[in-house]
Amino acid sequence: MTDIPSPEEIVRYDKDVANRIATITFDRPERLNAPTIGARRRYGDLIFKASLDDDVKVLVIRGEGDDLGSGADLDELMAKRHGDEALREEFGLTDDDDVTMPPPRNYRNGASLVQWYADPRSGCRSLQDFKKISILEVKGYCYGWHFYQAADADLVVSSDDALFGHAAFRYVGYAPRMWQWATLMGLRKFQEMVFTGRPFTAEEMADLAFVNSVVPRDDLEAETAKYAMACANNLPTDTVFAQKVFFEIMKQHQGEHMGSLMSGWLESMTGALKPDAERAVIGLDADTMEAGLNNAVKGNDRNFPPEWRLSKSGREQPE
Repeated sequence: MTDIPSPEEIVRYDKDVANRIATITFDRPERLNAPTIGARRRYGDLIFKASLDDDVKVLVIRGEGDDLGSGADLDELMAKRHGDEALREEFGLTDDDDVTMPPPRNYRNGASLVQWYADPRSGCRSLQDFKKISILEVKGYCYGWHFYQAADADLVVSSDDALFGHAAFRYVGYAPRMWQWATLMGLRKFQEMVFTGRPFTAEEMADLAFVNSVVPRDDLEAETAKYAMACANNLPTDTVFAQKVFFEIMKQHQGEHMGSLMSGWLESMTGALKPDAERAVIGLDADTMEAGLNNAVKGNDRNFPPEWRLSKSGREQPE
């Protein structure tokens, strides 16, 4: 892999001190704002610091270009899947750290990683520990890792052309924020997303009370700014902190963190789960890995009705 932007280039951070509104922008539109491992770690670190920063009361999270994002950088993960380079980078280990990682086929090798996703420092559920107000601005694709953020943000403002879902439901069937998605969407509708692998539209997500506001694309930034300014002008920050602790306790009563650990446990079973030989489904086998998961998902998309396809271009093509 060449010409990979730095974490600082992929995840930008700006602060409007006068209004106490900070903004995180995913800025890699040529790759649908896919964060690298380093970018995800930077994202988690920025959220931790913004939670402490007295100049920040509201955090807006958005994407550059046409989409919020389509998930993590799978090409990077595939390129680093041999050896322990990806694992060491996930945990922030350097060559100076005297740590020997579990061997590749050891259960703890994969299980350590997926349990790490429950840690806010991993950048996967960082917003759960954020003691200020978070607002996610969604447009176009909101898939995979970016869909994680929709599960954890306090408020979600969406354009009417947005699509929510996870390509992993087409090949492994689970992801780190499953418990929280099921809690917010309702079990019946979330099971529909998981079992069919189809994305949900912004209108559908609003009907489920997953999204706070849906507006035309041209009105999205103004709608997000309206919410951000209202939150910035309402209630002392100390009160917001206390409210967030209340909501956090409520989420833990519902099992949010336990669900994160359980999702990790489920994901650690990946090696034992085999594809159906007689069906054209995607398996996590060597052939799929060599061809690339992105290519496998694109090819598999044609097996579904147009309105259930993941890609915007595929949804425009007839059956």
